[in-house]
Amino acid sequence: MCADVYHCAEFIENDPVQFPRRYKVKQDIEISGLLTAIMSFGNRKQILKKANKLHDLLGDSPYQYVISRQWEKDFPVEVTHSFYRMLSYADFYGYFQRLYKAYSRYESLEDALSRHAGIPMERLCSFLEVSPKSPQKKLNMFLRWMIRRDSEVDLGIWESFDQRDLIVPLDTHVCRVAFFFKLTDTDTFSLKNARNITAALAEVFPNDPCLGDFALFGLGVNGEI
Repeated sequence: MCADVYHCAEFIENDPVQFPRRYKVKQDIEISGLLTAIMSFGNRKQILKKANKLHDLLGDSPYQYVISRQWEKDFPVEVTHSFYRMLSYADFYGYFQRLYKAYSRYESLEDALSRHAGIPMERLCSFLEVSPKSPQKKLNMFLRWMIRRDSEVDLGIWESFDQRDLIVPLDTHVCRVAFFFKLTDTDTFSLKNARNITAALAEVFPNDPCLGDFALFGLGVNGEI
């Protein structure tokens, strides 16, 4: 099936998931994964190029980078011009500050999110203080990386969350292909549609609905649908 075709190690080469996969330590993976996911919109080549620049700063240990507060020098809070598209240096200062506070209190980001209520997406939105009513494609992708286990692509390092509670990262490719296959009755970019597509995929993959994400995204990005 299509999910098996695209859910493979070759997927990693041109995908942002390659960045958190550079690391072995849980905290390093979490930090790299979250910041990379937040940047994952727009042209894929530009995403990878800018993520490389970010990881040159993060170095061998994103966790040590956060704890050392080096980010205060690299991403000054007063600098409002772009680091990547509409994300400014000040925006990244805010993300690093939030991560610093989390790791100052908790052992891991997973542990920090366990203090919030709801499904994984709602917990992460609460932590970042963003709306849980939008599709939040980037955050759902990060959660897929952290939670899906036994995957050639995703890392599956979080054990306290259930992959059945994940929501498909909804982008234009997934939305269009899901509509083409009548997994949904609309191509609207909304949280409701992301949930509907996830529910449809759960009928095929009841224990792992986001496995179907690879088929929808792969068919779309490769122009097969």
